[in-house]
Amino acid sequence: MIHSLFLINASGDIFLEKHWKSVVSRSVCDYFFEAQERATEPENVPPVISTPHHYLISVLRHRIYFVAVIQSEVPPLFVIEFLHRVVDTFQDYFGVCTEAAIKDNVVVVYELLEEMLDNGFPLATESNILKELIKPPTILRTMVNTITGSTNVGEQLPTGQLSVVPWRRTGVKYTNNEAYFDVVEEIDAIIDKSGSTITAEIQGVIDACVKLTGMPDLTLSFMNPRLLDDVSFHPCVRFKRWEAERILSFIPPDGNFRLLSYHVSSQNLVAIPVYVKHNITFREGSSQGRFDLTLGPKQTMGKAVESVLVSSQLPRGVLNANLNPSQGTYTFDPVTKLLTWDVGKINPQKLPSLKGSMSLQAGASKPDENPTINIQFKIQQMAISGLKVNRLDMYGEKYKPFKGIKYMTKAGKFQVRT
Repeated sequence: MIHSLFLINASGDIFLEKHWKSVVSRSVCDYFFEAQERATEPENVPPVISTPHHYLISVLRHRIYFVAVIQSEVPPLFVIEFLHRVVDTFQDYFGVCTEAAIKDNVVVVYELLEEMLDNGFPLATESNILKELIKPPTILRTMVNTITGSTNVGEQLPTGQLSVVPWRRTGVKYTNNEAYFDVVEEIDAIIDKSGSTITAEIQGVIDACVKLTGMPDLTLSFMNPRLLDDVSFHPCVRFKRWEAERILSFIPPDGNFRLLSYHVSSQNLVAIPVYVKHNITFREGSSQGRFDLTLGPKQTMGKAVESVLVSSQLPRGVLNANLNPSQGTYTFDPVTKLLTWDVGKINPQKLPSLKGSMSLQAGASKPDENPTINIQFKIQQMAISGLKVNRLDMYGEKYKPFKGIKYMTKAGKFQVRT
């Protein structure tokens, strides 16, 4: 299935490659580089690229392209899901998934890739099993391995591999028994000039951190489970129970894992949490333009909109921008023409605004179209879809665990057209 994997950084350098079957020449990545040049944004590179003898399937995470080389036709989502699992594993092992972290732990990276794929087919992708097979790197373990010449590979087969619950190791014990669930929703939206919503959808996930002794059996129920559409579950979830009762019943893996991901695409269910008042004008024959932008919260149920960052790609004819922010700081790059405004937290009593003028090239014609505005934000303790957890129950063990649930909404591709 997967013949080779290439890791490509933001500069276009291949800094790591791994081959499972035959060695595939690096020149196959030339097709990927051609597609990268044609793409306007890094994330717009096509995920599947067909070449005369191979298929290149890629994902972009943490400014690194993970490019898998396939010789025969396979379901692309299968490969994409595996590549995301590779990134999540690196993040779990090294804390961050960056070029520097991968290069610093290159031996562990190759050991992990060897275990995750067997002759090109996925084998062990569960974090619990991998951590028993290959010990996560620590400073002490790295020093001992350097002196003794040993590796991080475990000497015994993981206990989870032999049980009916392969995602959970046996004999788990904790002094403090805790189960935390994070409901994180990302809203993608395009708002037109008049403030109407063109498209809006929500991508949501429920991430869990479960540290419970023994073999607990959990059930998680929602106030409004009918909101969830296009749901993807962790293998531990009993699907028949979900279909019948809309209740999540599962024996959880030990530690961090993604319980489910879901999609809300009904326009009437997607609330837009911020609004933008804008007035961006360019006059024909004038060397000046007007820029006026105001942000405000909307449908946030009293929750604060934080970490707001506004960016806009101004037309090429703009030489400089002389703006006055009522809150936060702004920067304008005269080379790339990118305007960035770091707003911070929106105060509903005093709405943040950015006003001023733009200098245009003398004699240049009026720009064909106004720039689009991209917004990033976070809202703590709120799921924008209205999803709420009803209760979490545990069976099979006698102790009482500590349970916590946290909600967060953040912007994905949130664009306002002017």
